[in-house]
Amino acid sequence: MKLCAPLPGHLDGTKEILEARSGDLYEVYIAGSSDYVSTGRQGLGEAPHDHDLIERQTELCHRHGVRINVLMNASCVGGKHLTDEGINLYMRYFEDLASCGVDAVTLADPYLIEVASKNFSFDVVVSCISFVDSPEKAIFYEELGADAITPDTSINRDFRLLEAIVDAVSCEIRILVNEGCLYKCPFRPFDFNVVSHTSGPPPHPRISFSYYQRRCRSLRVKKPWLIMKANWVRPEDLGAYEEIGIDTFKISGRNQPVSWIIETIAAYKERSYHGNLLNILDYSRSMRSLFYIPNEELDGALERWKRCDKICHRCGFCRDLAARVMRVYVGKGTAWEEMKQIETPGETS
Repeated sequence: MKLCAPLPGHLDGTKEILEARSGDLYEVYIAGSSDYVSTGRQGLGEAPHDHDLIERQTELCHRHGVRINVLMNASCVGGKHLTDEGINLYMRYFEDLASCGVDAVTLADPYLIEVASKNFSFDVVVSCISFVDSPEKAIFYEELGADAITPDTSINRDFRLLEAIVDAVSCEIRILVNEGCLYKCPFRPFDFNVVSHTSGPPPHPRISFSYYQRRCRSLRVKKPWLIMKANWVRPEDLGAYEEIGIDTFKISGRNQPVSWIIETIAAYKERSYHGNLLNILDYSRSMRSLFYIPNEELDGALERWKRCDKICHRCGFCRDLAARVMRVYVGKGTAWEEMKQIETPGETS
């Protein structure tokens, strides 16, 4: 098993994570400099990633025997990369990363993937933001030069499709294991586009409010079984993916606290977690303080998901499972705080 874990961006956080869990890690990843590129996630108090800092992070990782991967996986850069000025900027940044000795870059745009793979020796990893969800797409990206592909998380539980992708290509296939996004989320590509334009170089749009994230949270509060339908993979279930040839697992959460990252690495390395599953999924603190999912009560659910035809409105398994195991906190933090069963009306999706 090869684990890939996030870094929060600052050197102290990198040191703390590596000192605690470097023996468990194959690779760590960090956002590229917002002065040059945007990524698929908003930064949260990250230090500026100039040459010296990237070089120091790389040296530290290599000293601990861990690879480092730099994210440049925006879903949209406004077409700048197809201008002379834009591609020259990207090439200079690729050259800078290469001179720092980074081991890999993660990209989403096909043109940048092809440029990076043809001109540089670091590995090129295709982001889940490229939405690879078929053998045909995987072959396409491998022919562009990809060394590894992270499929669209919406197929994390579609073992027939994952196995077909593994069979179709020779490059490495990675699974993002603990992302909490809605299954087949309609907001996902649009939210990534917004983040791409607000996390990179200026000018930035003046966003009044985060419609997509707010709407997503409100849906999960109203229909908690949507959390059960999401694309996460329990630590106990990693072996099922290894059986079909996937042994590289990426942990989401570079905006989470360092202590959370360390705890989540430990859970996936040990293939076991006791307690609220939400504590190791990349959710907000508000969701963890509202719902409780006893992880140990989900044993065996994967076998049902592996046989699932993904036609949710005819099924109801996730809704029924949520009704059986999920709890909601009531009492608002008072002495009368308790957990109650969630309510699941007749809807299945």
